[in-house]
Amino acid sequence: MKASGIVIKILPDDVKGSRHQRFVVKTKSGKELLINHNIDIAPKLHGLKKGDKVEFLGEYQWNAYGGIVHWTHADPKGQHQDGWIRYQDRIYQ
Repeated sequence: MKASGIVIKILPDDVKGSRHQRFVVKTKSGKELLINHNIDIAPKLHGLKKGDKVEFLGEYQWNAYGGIVHWTHADPKGQHQDGWIRYQDRIYQ
């Protein structure tokens, strides 16, 4: 899924197992998506705050809350399409 959205909520990093930076974005269509960005593989988005715009490419999985986007980084094993997040003119992969 390639899309963009406005950050509406910053969640604490998930530090159990692989570490993930987590935040919720609202897309133009009104869909709210949890972005689950692996910070053991890709750099963390420092300074990210509510109201910031992000663009992203990752694997989308539907859930009752709207969905989750993960694999927003390069896949070291080459089994998934490489994803990314663009924030403040920088690509995080």
